Amino acid sequence: MSPIAIFLIAFTTIFGGTLLGMYLRTLLSEHHLSADSRDVMKMGTDMLATMAAIVLGLLITSAKGTFDSMNSELKQTGLKIVMLDSTLARYGPETREARDILRRALIASIERTWPEEKNAIAAKKVGQAESGTEDIEEKLRQLTPRNDDQRRLHSQALQIRAEINDTRWLLSQQLGQRSFPMPLLVLLVSWLAIIFSSFGLLTSRNTTVIAVLFVCALAASGSLFLILELDHPLGGLIKVSCAPLLNALAHISQ
Repeated sequence: MSPIAIFLIAFTTIFGGTLLGMYLRTLLSEHHLSADSRDVMKMGTDMLATMAAIVLGLLITSAKGTFDSMNSELKQTGLKIVMLDSTLARYGPETREARDILRRALIASIERTWPEEKNAIAAKKVGQAESGTEDIEEKLRQLTPRNDDQRRLHSQALQIRAEINDTRWLLSQQLGQRSFPMPLLVLLVSWLAIIFSSFGLLTSRNTTVIAVLFVCALAASGSLFLILELDHPLGGLIKVSCAPLLNALAHISQ
């Protein structure tokens, strides 16, 4: 389910709780809304609000951690791509084909994840159609070092390539996985709905109150939307920047 769909469901549930509370107020007799009853409801609401704030803080921290981790891994990948290209360039002209494959693979990855950057990389497409799907590791293993320097560079290139593969595998494992269990989000929405129901139950119904609670429900649902967006750093409205990969592409295209 998309973050926008969850946002709409959460908002409907939370604000619906407010309207339900206001409706129940019209059905209850006065002794149900006495001072003692209000005090008990306020204490229960405060308890739920505290628990909801703690859970919300944990979810934001977890989602932000996922976002920052993805951003850091992209920076490391960009650095390793530059290191791999530099190592191949020092090896000799026989690595030209492998470097072209590396460039094409990087362009394809950027276009697939950040399609809005197609114009930024259009000028750097070189020989995109010939062998864009070839694996650079196969080309590296076909190299035959002729001296100690080439053997050292060949070994370094294979090691860097392995590290890039490990990072790519880690990124692929993170895609589509949440950093928190979905039932926790459902529980949080339920708590918020109960809290807003108590708001509607304890207040008189008028335009000002409804407008204020509407905005508050929107803000609460928006925080959940932010959590879901941060938890999927490569999709949605909030994405990690592709600047590290674009910088790497600019460097290896020189």
